[in-house]
Amino acid sequence: MTARGTKYWNSGTIPLIAPEILGDIIAEIADLAVVISDAGQILSVLINPQHDYFRRLENWEGRDIRTTLSGESVTKFNARLSEYLEGRSSVRAIELNHADSAGRWEFPIRYTFHRIGPDGAVLMLGRDLRPIAEMQQQLVKAQMALERDYEAQREFDTRFRVLMETMREAVLFVSVQSGRITEANGMAAAILGRAREDLTGASFAAEVELKKRGDLMDVLGNQAISDRAVPVRAVLRRTGQHLRLSATMFRAAGDRLLLCRVEAEGDAPAISDSLASHLNSLYHLGADAIVFTDEGGQILSTNEAFLDLIDAAQDVSVKGKGLSDYLQRGSVDLKVLTENAARSGRMRLYPTKMSGEFGNPRAVEISVTAVQAGQALIFAFVIRDSSRNEPARPAGTPVTDENVRSVMELVGSATLKEIVAETTNVVERMCIETAVELTMNNRVAAAEMLGLSRQSLYVKLRKYDLLAKGE
Repeated sequence: MTARGTKYWNSGTIPLIAPEILGDIIAEIADLAVVISDAGQILSVLINPQHDYFRRLENWEGRDIRTTLSGESVTKFNARLSEYLEGRSSVRAIELNHADSAGRWEFPIRYTFHRIGPDGAVLMLGRDLRPIAEMQQQLVKAQMALERDYEAQREFDTRFRVLMETMREAVLFVSVQSGRITEANGMAAAILGRAREDLTGASFAAEVELKKRGDLMDVLGNQAISDRAVPVRAVLRRTGQHLRLSATMFRAAGDRLLLCRVEAEGDAPAISDSLASHLNSLYHLGADAIVFTDEGGQILSTNEAFLDLIDAAQDVSVKGKGLSDYLQRGSVDLKVLTENAARSGRMRLYPTKMSGEFGNPRAVEISVTAVQAGQALIFAFVIRDSSRNEPARPAGTPVTDENVRSVMELVGSATLKEIVAETTNVVERMCIETAVELTMNNRVAAAEMLGLSRQSLYVKLRKYDLLAKGE
């Protein structure tokens, strides 16, 4: 109410507002306000106090607004200004890009046109579109990232499907929580006697049952986390066929899953007596560690005894690694073993030490055999833990070398210093001879085994007249 008792807002009219107050109101309700003549000359610029970025635009006064616009915006501005000056009732807002002539900056503004006086002046109220533009760019980037992720997901899904269908093993995935089959390959569907589509989503316990009492999922889960993974024996409910189940547990997308390998047991009794079955049992249940590697020493498969020897939880953690990672002298031991096996077919009882990532070194004896697998050469290592035998071994080995006897004869006729020096020479000669014999006269490998440089080894070979030995 005014002092006279009348309303300020009466019949849609607005009371007179002081110019300085009007300017503040306009500056507050718009990010940028520009007053132009009907010819496009800038008469005044009002900046919102909260937008310090626009402070440098106050020097626009007196310029033609077209000089502040980008090229495509000038055409849009001329067309929309002409429509407004012609008195069209509805003139839509326009989005213009302001830019300097040097191209150092550019920003978008959304303007609405308002007539403010009889002299033809036009008020352009602008809203800064940079936050919207930034949000749009973020949305575009997010959409592009989603498309890339979707394409990557499709690629991995295709690889997974191809891998599942080309595998010779019967494999299926089972959810630990629900006990239902989530994926199965064609081999698993053939063994279970159902279509793959019917298996997806079906209860695994409804398809097979254990030979012994117990919950199927609990037994498979315990087998998956056990250090000694013995296959679980089960029976197919539909046909009564005997099966062997091997499970590996992993987590994906917050759900624990079991990767189950399904093997059908043969009905013929002759299979149980076959050499392949015996070798398979020996490999899995044998007391000695057995490791197969490729020609470069990369582990292809191992048995449980080897995992016990290096204190590894499961074979997945060692497959693909080099056997030299677990040998005391690393590549030196591996080179001696593989070169001798490749040359003569096998090597017996090579003494060294092995250790896992967390265990202490153990004394072992290694025998290796070179096996031709198609076009590839692989090595089969049989590793026996000899650490328990070390305390029972005699502290020293009788030596019949003439130099040793000569050392004994020195007692009483030479000083202790001279006797120790002679003893050192005898031990050094024995170590060098042993290294040369173990490496089949491979001087480089022998030097690495003894921790000597190649030049130092040749000096000592010459010193003890061993250069010609083995040549």
